[in-house]
Amino acid sequence: MSKKVLVFAETKDGKLRNISFEAITVGQGLSEGGEVIVSLFGPEASQYVQEVSEYGANKVYLLEDESLSTFTTDAYTQALCQLIEEVQADVILMGHTAIGKDVAPRAAARLGLGLASDCTGAELENGNIIFTRPIYAGKAFQKKVFNKGKVFATLRPNNFDIQKNPNESEVVSFQPVIKDIRTIVKEIVRKTAGGVDLSEAKVIISGGRGVKNKDGFKPLQELAEVLGGAVGASRGACDADYCDYSLQIGQTGKVVTPDLYIACGISGAIQHLAGMSNSKVIVAINKDPEAPIFQVADYGIVGDLFEVVPLLTEEFKKALVTA
Repeated sequence: MSKKVLVFAETKDGKLRNISFEAITVGQGLSEGGEVIVSLFGPEASQYVQEVSEYGANKVYLLEDESLSTFTTDAYTQALCQLIEEVQADVILMGHTAIGKDVAPRAAARLGLGLASDCTGAELENGNIIFTRPIYAGKAFQKKVFNKGKVFATLRPNNFDIQKNPNESEVVSFQPVIKDIRTIVKEIVRKTAGGVDLSEAKVIISGGRGVKNKDGFKPLQELAEVLGGAVGASRGACDADYCDYSLQIGQTGKVVTPDLYIACGISGAIQHLAGMSNSKVIVAINKDPEAPIFQVADYGIVGDLFEVVPLLTEEFKKALVTA
């Protein structure tokens, strides 16, 4: 039975986030030949229509209300709930991002819908929708089966293939009724400037207490620049004030799944492993050969990170020049 799948396309710094394209691709697989509807929020929403059409959106709803120009929980939740009722969506997909984690449970509760959060898999089986999600800090995986009714799901970035499927999307303008806004955003101050988004980075160079101080992150940043990646950190490094908490990876920080994760001076506490153990390739650099991080690493280097990381940086520079 065909389904209507509504995808919330999220933007950041004037660009569509990769998880939006992942969600569109997942939506096509779950629709069973039905519609994949993409929603775009904000006054500049129309500029993204062509891009989402390239990935297979059948219909695009533009919510260009001025109150949606900057994210607020109240405005986005109201607008999304009204849109879900308008299109009568069977499945609603969002990224498991700061916005998705905020809005999805609120909207699902208001509409009385089921919610599967932080999903790393989505499939159809005998007409049932099955979402896979990690539990117990990634030690086990849970399959949630939905055989009737509408369902919400947030998808973990970097876990789903992206496939282009060019389409002539029908564009619809939708004007939500937004009222009783309790929060007004006056200014946004970013703690970290530029760089690759940590949650969507394909390569992450992460530092722990072994970096010793703030300057210890400089070799990691140089390697990240060469590889086009992002810099992360363990909670220990953040607690020691070596870096900002926005870089924290782990059970109480960000959960990441890059293609390559290089852990530098990180012992491998279970809380940190919960945030990165699903990385496709893990490289550990540590002076202690008994460090727990080596138990999950695909490749291990026993040595001083301040000697190893610069060597890696130089070798990668040479390899990339000749590639």
